[in-house]
Amino acid sequence: MSFHHVLKAGALAAVLGALTLAPANAQTALKLGYSLAPTSHYGVGATAMAEELARLSDGRFTIEQFPANALGGEREMVEGAQIGTVDLVITSTGPVGNFVPSVLITDIPFLFRDYEHAHAVLDGEIGQALLDEFPQHGLIALAWGENGFRNLTNGVRPIRTPEDTRGLKVRTMENQVHMRAFQELGVLPTPMAFPELFTALQQGTVDGQENPIGVILSANFAQVQQHLSLTQHVYSPALILMSPMIWDGLSEEEQGWFREAAAAGAAAMRAKVREDAENGVAQLKSQGMQVVEDVDRAAFEAALQPVFAEFAQRFGQDKIDAIVNYGQ
Repeated sequence: MSFHHVLKAGALAAVLGALTLAPANAQTALKLGYSLAPTSHYGVGATAMAEELARLSDGRFTIEQFPANALGGEREMVEGAQIGTVDLVITSTGPVGNFVPSVLITDIPFLFRDYEHAHAVLDGEIGQALLDEFPQHGLIALAWGENGFRNLTNGVRPIRTPEDTRGLKVRTMENQVHMRAFQELGVLPTPMAFPELFTALQQGTVDGQENPIGVILSANFAQVQQHLSLTQHVYSPALILMSPMIWDGLSEEEQGWFREAAAAGAAAMRAKVREDAENGVAQLKSQGMQVVEDVDRAAFEAALQPVFAEFAQRFGQDKIDAIVNYGQ
C-alpha cells in the first residue's frame, strides 16, 4: 500500500473513530442557578438532582451549580430560563407569580396546616395542574421543591401579636400576595432582592425580614437580627425550573430523566428543610437570637380576614377551599 493510501486510510480511521466516539462523549453541561449558599437546602437539592441526572443519563448530562446569586437574583434567573441564558433554576415562588400568576395561590397566609398537608396538595393533582401552566408562560416546571414555613425576624422588639408588627419596615419577596397581607397588619412591606437584604438589615434600611429557619440560618441573619418569632405565617414552596430552549431539544426519555432527577432533588430539599426546622431554632438561640415561640396565631388569622376575602375574589373561594380541605 502506498504512503498516500496509508494516509487516506489513517484519515478515514480517524474520522470513523471520531464519529463513533462523539455520541459517547457528547456531554451536555448545564448551568443551574440558585440564591442560597451551597450548604443550604437549595444546595442539597441541586446536588441530589445532579447526582441522579448523571446516574440516569450515564454521565451524558452534568450540572454545574451557581449558588449565592452568581447568575443574578431570582427574578433575573427565571427570566434567564425563559430566554435560554440559564438552563436550570431552583427558586422560591417569590418572583414566580410575576411570570405565572396562578402560582400565587400557594402564597396565601395560613393556607397549609403543616408539611404533610402542603406536600399532599403539591404532589397531587392540584400541584400538577399548576406545574402544567408553566409552558404557556415560556418556562418548564420540573418539580415542587421547598423553602418551608416562614417566620418573622426583626431588630426592634419581640413579636407575639399582630399589634406588635405595626409600623415595622419588613423586607418581603417581590410578591403581591405577601405584600398585601403584611400591609393589612400595619407593616410597611419593602420588597427587595435577596442579595441586598443582609446589608439592608445591617444598616437599618429595613427593620426585619421573614424567611424559613433554614434560610435565616444559611444567610447568617442572627448577626443582624435580634428577635425571631415563630409565626409560620406562610408555607413557602420552591420550584425547579428549566429553560424550554433545552427541554424542547430533549427526547421523551431524556425529559423523563430530568423529571426524575428533579423529584430526587425536591425530596432531598424537603428532608434538609425539615432537619433545619427541627434543629435550627436551637442554633439561632445559641447565636444570640431571642425567640418567641408562643405566637398568637389565631390573632394573626383574625387580623388577616379582610385580605382572605380579597384573595377569595382573586383566586376563587372554591380553589382555596380545595387546598384547605385537601385530604380531610
